[in-house]
Order: sequence, then C-alpha cells, then structure tokens
Amino acid sequence: MPRKLPPLTALPAFEAAARHLSFTKAAEELFVTHGAISRAIKNLEQQLDVTLFDRGTRSVRLTAIGEPYARAVREALDHLAVATAVATTRRSDTTLTVSTSGGFAGKWLVPRLYRFHRAHSEIDVRVSTTGTLTNFSGDGIDIAIRYGGGDYSGLTSEFLAGEDVSPVCSPRLMAGKHPLRTAEDLKYHTLIRDGYPIDWAAWLESAGVTGLDPNGGLTFDSYTFAIEAAVQGEGVALGRTMLVEGDLAAGRLVRPFEHALKAQSSFYLVYPPDAIRQRKVKAFRDWLFSEMGEDG
Repeated sequence: MPRKLPPLTALPAFEAAARHLSFTKAAEELFVTHGAISRAIKNLEQQLDVTLFDRGTRSVRLTAIGEPYARAVREALDHLAVATAVATTRRSDTTLTVSTSGGFAGKWLVPRLYRFHRAHSEIDVRVSTTGTLTNFSGDGIDIAIRYGGGDYSGLTSEFLAGEDVSPVCSPRLMAGKHPLRTAEDLKYHTLIRDGYPIDWAAWLESAGVTGLDPNGGLTFDSYTFAIEAAVQGEGVALGRTMLVEGDLAAGRLVRPFEHALKAQSSFYLVYPPDAIRQRKVKAFRDWLFSEMGEDG
C-alpha cells in the first residue's frame, strides 16, 4: 500500500519555521526568501487540509495540530540526515577513530600510542574525547573504550579491566611537618576532587575517617588535571588503578595507604559486531589487549 506523504520539499521550510517561530529566520537559515517559506508552508497546509500556524501581525505560533507535527517532522528529518551521512561517508581503511574519555586518553592511551604507530605505521589514529556517547552511526567512530557496566545493546563489548580507587599524592607529602602516615593525617592536606562517582565522602566513610570535609579542597572537571595537581604536590587525589599506574611506576605519585575501594564500573572495548572484519579495527583491538596483558 503506497504511503500517504506530504509534499516533501515543504518539510524543511516548515521545520525551520516551527523551530524559530519565524518565517524570516527560517528563510535566512535556508537561504531563500520570506515568500518562499510562506508559500511552502501554505502549500503544506492545503495538502494536509489543516492549519499549522496561527499568523499574527509580527509573529507566528504553532497550532495544537502544528506543534506535535513539527516534532514528528524534525525527528524524521534528523533520522534522514543520519541515514544520508552513513550512506555517503566513505571510511578510510587507513584512518582509525577511537572514542574514549579524556582521563583514559590522557593518562593511559596516549602515552602508549607510539607503540601502536610503530607496529602499524600505515594506520593513522584519531582520538575523540568529546564526552558524547558514540552510536557508531554517522559519527565516524570506529571503536570506543567505555567505562560502565558492559551491557551495550547491539554492540560487541569486551572487558578490558576493572579498577580500585585509593588516595595518591606526591612523595613530598610523605615527609614534612604533617607526613601522610594514616588516613587521619588527610586533615592536614588539600583534597583534590574531579567528579568521579567514588568521591572523597565514599572513600573516607569506607576507611572509617570522620571529621573531614569531603567537599573542600580543589575541584577539576578533568581527571588528568586533578592527577597533575597531585603530582605537583598540591594535595591528595583519588587514584584510579589504570589511570595512575604510569605516574606510580615513574615515582611521580605514591599510595600513602593500602585501603582501596573497588569500583562497580569497568573499562570495556566496544564496537559494532561487523567492525572487527576491518583490518584497522582488529589491529587496534589486538594491540590494546596486548598492552593490557603487559600491564598485568
């Protein structure tokens, strides 16, 4: 049975006018005249036999019918735009785009990428740390490293590593007037926070430490910046196993206490099931697991 569709060429004009509530702004966005927008919408209304806009002297507003129709048209156009991008985008066989968090990229991935490039010099790697959860459809992402529960519908998800969380600091804080010997000594030092789910309140409670303000100190949006502040001796941060191992190994950071909290989330390698057939994706996947194995 054939679909009953509206005049498709009128839909972009209607969607833009509905979004701006202005025929003039819609015309500017679409690089057409005000009259072209007006005629397109009038034609659409005649074809549907409904009124989509209440027209005032200097303004327009959507009618009770126009408002839900505008939402439906916008969603349909968005889906069509994504499908068009997927259909027309030719992904390079030699460029691999990896999506991950800024913290994982800065503290674990980037310091090791030279080894991947050395083994696969023909593959150019692009690292995306936008914070937006990729859908692998039209966004150009080939493979992602995600932090969560591992259940990602329709995608292949491979466990990489879990992590523990415990305080870390510069070796300089282990000496001086108030050396860090027990958790209670934290009251003499600045607490560094970064918005991670396991925060100082959770760690202090698990360690049985009371009388400290877990919300004071320094706060960063970036985990990388928070750890760098700890390296510089600005205070004590909560170190995540995978993301501080390099600084610990190099002696830039130390763990003053043994007590650690086990994180509920873990790192996973995520990609569309068919993506593993691509040489660049499989090469990166195998290299990543090899690095994880060397790190123990």
